[in-house]
Parts: sequence; C-alpha cells; structure tokens
Amino acid sequence: MANPKFHPFWAKCEELGVLVFMHPLGVRELEPSGRLSGNGLLTNTIGNPLETTIALSHLIFEGTLDRFPGLKICAAHGGGFLPSYANRSDAVITTFPDQVGPFPKKKPTEYIRDGQLYFDSIMFTGEAMRHLIAEAGIDHVVLGTDYPFPWNTDPVDHVMDIPDLSDEDRTKILGSTAAKLLGMDA
Repeated sequence: MANPKFHPFWAKCEELGVLVFMHPLGVRELEPSGRLSGNGLLTNTIGNPLETTIALSHLIFEGTLDRFPGLKICAAHGGGFLPSYANRSDAVITTFPDQVGPFPKKKPTEYIRDGQLYFDSIMFTGEAMRHLIAEAGIDHVVLGTDYPFPWNTDPVDHVMDIPDLSDEDRTKILGSTAAKLLGMDA
C-alpha cells in the first residue's frame, strides 16, 4: 500500500477527507512456505494482525503518511501488532540508522497518536483494549464488529466492560469518534 503506484489513491483520499478502513487478508507470501499451515487457523490468527502491522509499518517507513499528512486510516483488529511494538519501530531508527532511510519525519509511535491512524476495538480482552488505548489514545479507538464473523458477539458490551473507562471515553469508542471522522458530528 506504500508503493508509489498507490499515491494517486492516497492523494484522492486526502483531498476528499475520507477515512480509509484497512482490513487484512492474511500474509499471502507466507502461505506457500507452509509456515502458517496446520492447526490453529494461523493464516487468520497470526497472519491477519501481521498483515496489518506490515501495511501500517510500510506506510510509516516508506513516507506515505508524511507525503499525505491529511490521510486518515482506521486499521482493523486494533492495528495488529503495531501499537504494542511501535517502540521497537522507534528503536530501529537509532539502532540501525543505515538500514532505515530516508527517516520518517516523526517517530513511528507518534503516527499512532497524531490523528492519521485509528484502530478498531476488535481486541479480545479488556486488558488488550486498555493497552491499545494507552498506546494510541482514547481519541484513536473506534467500535469494531468484524461482522459477519463472530469474533465478538456483543461488541458494545465488550466496550462497556472495559475496566476503569469513563462514560465519556466509552461514548468516544462507541460512536462519537467515528462520527467525527466520518463528518457526521453535530
């Protein structure tokens, strides 16, 4: 998605001010290797969040988010592994600077909180949601359902059951942030 051939797409999305929802399809390049075969539906269990992590990381490190600073992307399944490992992405810049270049304009962790990246609530525990909120900020998390797949049979209850979340924060996740992103706020 960071390939320059997609620049016209990103430019039009930025021009229109639309929110782009990004959902993974798994890591197809790993399937022929057999690394994800066997029990556990690993193409989905590991492959989908990995694909999201790879796509978002490319958008950061290849400069797409810098080139299109008005771009807004919502990543499915809590952004894959990126919110939990973004500090590693920060560290790679200082640890292996010769292998990262040109440098992004900001630390990778800053893209998670700066208004370009948003994440849905398809996480599986209250603790996972707490961590996502801690890393991304409450204003970057929106309700997710993954319908028609039954990952979470009651996504609203999932949000309501997150410990230590204020009613205002629940309202943000359950709709007010999405309404704002979609230009539907009053």
